[in-house]
Amino acid sequence: MCAKAALDEMDIPQPDKLDGVPHPRDTRRLFGQAPAEAAFVEALNSDRLHHAWLIRGPRGIGKATLSWRIARTLLTTNPVDAGDMFGDPAPIASLDVDPDHPVARRMAAGSEPRLALVRIPFDLKTEKLRTEITVDEIRKLKTAFTFAATDGGRRVVIIDSADQMNVAAANALLKLLEEPPENTTLLLVTHQPSRLLPTIRSRCRELRCTPLSPDDLGAALAQTGAELTAPADQLAALATGSVGDSLRYDQGGGLTIYTALISLWGQSNTADRPATLRLAEACAGPANKDRFDLTLTMLGLLMARMAKAGVTGAAGPEACPNEAHILARLCPTPKAAQSYATLQQDLSARAAHARAVNLDPVALILDMVLKIDQTVAQQAKRVP
Repeated sequence: MCAKAALDEMDIPQPDKLDGVPHPRDTRRLFGQAPAEAAFVEALNSDRLHHAWLIRGPRGIGKATLSWRIARTLLTTNPVDAGDMFGDPAPIASLDVDPDHPVARRMAAGSEPRLALVRIPFDLKTEKLRTEITVDEIRKLKTAFTFAATDGGRRVVIIDSADQMNVAAANALLKLLEEPPENTTLLLVTHQPSRLLPTIRSRCRELRCTPLSPDDLGAALAQTGAELTAPADQLAALATGSVGDSLRYDQGGGLTIYTALISLWGQSNTADRPATLRLAEACAGPANKDRFDLTLTMLGLLMARMAKAGVTGAAGPEACPNEAHILARLCPTPKAAQSYATLQQDLSARAAHARAVNLDPVALILDMVLKIDQTVAQQAKRVP
């Protein structure tokens, strides 16, 4: 057996888990999504359990955790065994399941035969995660269903995230949704439902998850046990209710990058050229790919917060010192906000194209800052 094929399972990266924090299946409490939980509980208790559920909402707000809570509940409440003498299932009050339940233990160990998890696969040849969910991952479900059928009871599939499926995988899933296996519930986690086929969306019942409140976000961050390197309130301001984004920004230095971006226009309406060059050069080379990606994310956030400041008079709690003053100067009116919103769309398209053709990161960052500079200058001329 080759060394690559013998990789220890613990060494294989999990695309649905952040470094240093528990996997969603191991997260005990879910904060801020009580309405979505209640909607599913009501459907289960009223015997209106749909065969496919689209769990949608921004990234990092608990959708995956919700899907695992639903899966545990379904697999521990067999309608045949859990009911009265006539076979009616006993109602449940919540999605809480005793962690010592045999099914919960098997799920935690990744050995529950009635649960299938579909996510981006790991390529043993390249020792890297693939960039999309392939059709082979969907086809494997047929084998999983056949194997699990002998155990009886419900079966559950979690697809995390469904918007990462390629075209062939999406078409294979559509066939599965059109002819769902008996006693099987599919849970599709999605951050961008617009990327899914309309026919897939139409065959699912939706559970909408929403960004967390500051209190819920703080509680969820504390539950992860992560030691933050940046101030939690400033991370929360950037992450807008997302635990996952808060942790990603902290681990990648996102707050530092955002502060550097905002500071480019700290003293005038023209970006600081030496500081811009340093910011761009820090993204050069394959070793800085993650920093490049995060810098593009922060540029998008800067445009979004500028536009919000122009419309509402404030972008929300400050993500860095003096941010409110700088944003108010750069985007003083709702009309200016429209310009920055349009610019954000343009920059997003440029970034997508640049990634597709492997454009030099330094050149792209410099070009994007130049476009922002031009918009800033235009708005400054309009202010009396």
